[in-house]
Amino acid sequence: MTRRWLFGLIFLVCAALLGVAFYMEHVMGLEPCPLCWLQRFGFMGAGLVSFLAFLQGPRGFGVRIYGFFLMLTAGAGLGVAGRQLWLQSLPADQVPACGPSVDYMLEVLPWLDVLSTALKGTGDCAEVVWRFLGLSIPAWTAVFFVLLVIVGLILMFRGQNSREWIQS
Repeated sequence: MTRRWLFGLIFLVCAALLGVAFYMEHVMGLEPCPLCWLQRFGFMGAGLVSFLAFLQGPRGFGVRIYGFFLMLTAGAGLGVAGRQLWLQSLPADQVPACGPSVDYMLEVLPWLDVLSTALKGTGDCAEVVWRFLGLSIPAWTAVFFVLLVIVGLILMFRGQNSREWIQS
Protein backbone atom coordinates (compact mmCIF):
# COMPACT_ATOMS: atom_id res chain seq x y z
CA MET A 1 0.00 0.00 0.00
CA THR A 2 1.39 3.39 -0.90
CA ARG A 3 1.34 6.34 1.46
CA ARG A 4 -1.12 8.07 -0.84
CA TRP A 5 -3.64 5.21 -0.49
CA LEU A 6 -3.02 5.05 3.25
CA PHE A 7 -4.08 8.68 3.51
CA GLY A 8 -7.08 7.90 1.30
CA LEU A 9 -8.05 5.04 3.62
CA ILE A 10 -7.73 7.30 6.68
CA PHE A 11 -9.97 9.86 4.97
CA LEU A 12 -12.60 7.18 4.27
CA VAL A 13 -12.48 5.96 7.88
CA CYS A 14 -12.96 9.51 9.19
CA ALA A 15 -15.82 10.08 6.73
CA ALA A 16 -17.45 6.81 7.82
CA LEU A 17 -17.13 7.73 11.49
CA LEU A 18 -18.73 11.11 10.83
CA GLY A 19 -21.47 9.32 8.89
CA VAL A 20 -22.11 7.10 11.92
CA ALA A 21 -22.24 10.19 14.15
CA PHE A 22 -24.82 11.89 11.92
CA TYR A 23 -26.80 8.64 11.67
CA MET A 24 -26.89 8.42 15.47
CA GLU A 25 -28.04 12.03 15.66
CA HIS A 26 -30.62 12.16 12.88
CA VAL A 27 -31.90 8.58 12.71
CA MET A 28 -31.41 7.25 16.24
CA GLY A 29 -32.30 10.61 17.82
CA LEU A 30 -29.19 10.92 20.02
CA GLU A 31 -28.51 14.60 20.71
CA PRO A 32 -24.75 15.34 20.59
CA CYS A 33 -23.30 17.15 23.60
CA PRO A 34 -20.67 19.90 23.26
CA LEU A 35 -17.78 17.45 23.66
CA CYS A 36 -19.30 15.19 21.01
CA TRP A 37 -19.27 18.11 18.60
CA LEU A 38 -15.60 18.77 19.35
CA GLN A 39 -14.78 15.12 18.71
CA ARG A 40 -16.51 15.42 15.34
CA PHE A 41 -14.26 18.37 14.57
CA GLY A 42 -11.27 16.18 15.45
CA PHE A 43 -12.36 13.61 12.87
CA MET A 44 -13.08 16.38 10.37
CA GLY A 45 -9.57 17.75 10.88
CA ALA A 46 -7.91 14.33 10.54
CA GLY A 47 -10.04 13.60 7.49
CA LEU A 48 -9.17 16.92 5.87
CA VAL A 49 -5.45 16.43 6.47
CA SER A 50 -5.67 12.92 5.03
CA PHE A 51 -7.71 14.04 2.03
CA LEU A 52 -5.19 16.78 1.20
CA ALA A 53 -2.34 14.29 1.55
CA PHE A 54 -4.19 11.84 -0.70
CA LEU A 55 -4.63 14.54 -3.35
CA GLN A 56 -1.01 15.68 -3.16
CA GLY A 57 0.66 12.27 -2.78
CA PRO A 58 3.54 13.61 -0.65
CA ARG A 59 6.99 12.07 -0.52
CA GLY A 60 9.90 12.46 1.85
CA PHE A 61 9.56 15.37 4.24
CA GLY A 62 5.98 16.06 3.07
CA VAL A 63 4.89 12.74 4.55
CA ARG A 64 6.32 13.83 7.89
CA ILE A 65 4.43 17.13 7.74
CA TYR A 66 1.12 15.42 6.99
CA GLY A 67 1.87 12.83 9.67
CA PHE A 68 2.43 15.65 12.16
CA PHE A 69 -0.89 17.32 11.34
CA LEU A 70 -2.69 13.98 11.45
CA MET A 71 -1.18 13.30 14.87
CA LEU A 72 -2.05 16.84 16.02
CA THR A 73 -5.73 16.75 14.99
CA ALA A 74 -6.23 13.20 16.26
CA GLY A 75 -4.41 14.05 19.50
CA ALA A 76 -6.73 17.00 20.08
CA GLY A 77 -9.73 14.74 19.48
CA LEU A 78 -8.26 12.17 21.86
CA GLY A 79 -7.92 14.85 24.55
CA VAL A 80 -11.58 15.79 24.16
CA ALA A 81 -12.67 12.13 24.23
CA GLY A 82 -10.56 11.64 27.36
CA ARG A 83 -12.26 14.60 28.99
CA GLN A 84 -15.68 13.13 28.24
CA LEU A 85 -14.65 9.70 29.52
CA TRP A 86 -13.47 11.37 32.73
CA LEU A 87 -16.82 13.15 33.08
CA GLN A 88 -18.61 9.84 32.54
CA SER A 89 -16.57 8.24 35.31
CA LEU A 90 -17.54 10.84 37.93
CA PRO A 91 -20.00 9.96 40.70
CA ALA A 92 -23.46 11.40 40.06
CA ASP A 93 -23.05 14.10 42.74
CA GLN A 94 -19.89 15.47 41.08
CA VAL A 95 -21.22 15.71 37.52
CA PRO A 96 -21.54 19.32 36.31
CA ALA A 97 -24.99 20.69 35.63
CA CYS A 98 -26.49 20.15 32.20
CA GLY A 99 -26.12 23.10 29.88
CA PRO A 100 -27.91 24.54 26.88
CA SER A 101 -27.66 22.88 23.47
CA VAL A 102 -24.80 23.72 21.14
CA ASP A 103 -27.22 25.31 18.67
CA TYR A 104 -28.55 27.66 21.36
CA MET A 105 -25.06 28.58 22.57
CA LEU A 106 -23.97 29.39 19.02
CA GLU A 107 -26.95 31.71 18.64
CA VAL A 108 -26.46 33.71 21.86
CA LEU A 109 -22.80 33.45 22.90
CA PRO A 110 -19.58 34.67 21.31
CA TRP A 111 -17.59 31.89 19.59
CA LEU A 112 -14.84 31.79 22.25
CA ASP A 113 -17.41 31.42 25.04
CA VAL A 114 -19.02 28.51 23.18
CA LEU A 115 -15.61 26.86 22.81
CA SER A 116 -14.77 27.43 26.48
CA THR A 117 -18.11 25.99 27.62
CA ALA A 118 -17.77 23.03 25.26
CA LEU A 119 -14.28 22.17 26.53
CA LYS A 120 -15.47 22.20 30.14
CA GLY A 121 -18.27 19.80 29.30
CA THR A 122 -21.71 19.65 30.88
CA GLY A 123 -23.89 17.09 32.57
CA ASP A 124 -25.07 16.10 29.11
CA CYS A 125 -21.51 14.99 28.35
CA ALA A 126 -21.45 12.68 31.38
CA GLU A 127 -24.54 10.75 30.33
CA VAL A 128 -23.90 7.42 28.63
CA VAL A 129 -26.72 7.02 26.11
CA TRP A 130 -25.38 4.23 23.90
CA ARG A 131 -22.91 1.36 24.17
CA PHE A 132 -21.45 -1.13 21.74
CA LEU A 133 -19.42 -4.07 23.03
CA GLY A 134 -19.44 -2.41 26.44
CA LEU A 135 -17.85 0.86 25.25
CA SER A 136 -19.58 4.24 25.15
CA ILE A 137 -19.40 6.60 22.18
CA PRO A 138 -16.43 8.61 23.54
CA ALA A 139 -14.60 5.36 24.32
CA TRP A 140 -14.98 4.28 20.70
CA THR A 141 -13.86 7.68 19.43
CA ALA A 142 -10.85 7.45 21.76
CA VAL A 143 -9.95 4.07 20.24
CA PHE A 144 -10.03 5.52 16.72
CA PHE A 145 -8.15 8.67 17.77
CA VAL A 146 -5.42 6.53 19.37
CA LEU A 147 -5.06 4.58 16.12
CA LEU A 148 -4.84 7.82 14.13
CA VAL A 149 -2.25 9.26 16.53
CA ILE A 150 -0.15 6.09 16.16
CA VAL A 151 -0.34 6.23 12.36
CA GLY A 152 0.55 9.94 12.44
CA LEU A 153 3.56 9.26 14.66
CA ILE A 154 4.76 6.43 12.43
CA LEU A 155 4.46 8.66 9.39
CA MET A 156 6.32 11.45 11.21
CA PHE A 157 9.25 9.34 12.33
CA ARG A 158 9.49 6.83 9.50
CA GLY A 159 8.43 9.12 6.69
CA GLN A 160 11.84 9.29 5.02
CA ASN A 161 13.40 5.92 5.88
CA SER A 162 14.31 3.87 2.85
CA ARG A 163 13.08 0.57 4.31
CA GLU A 164 9.61 1.56 5.30
CA TRP A 165 6.58 -0.56 5.95
CA ILE A 166 4.75 1.72 3.53
CA GLN A 167 6.05 2.14 -0.02
CA SER A 168 6.58 5.48 -1.72
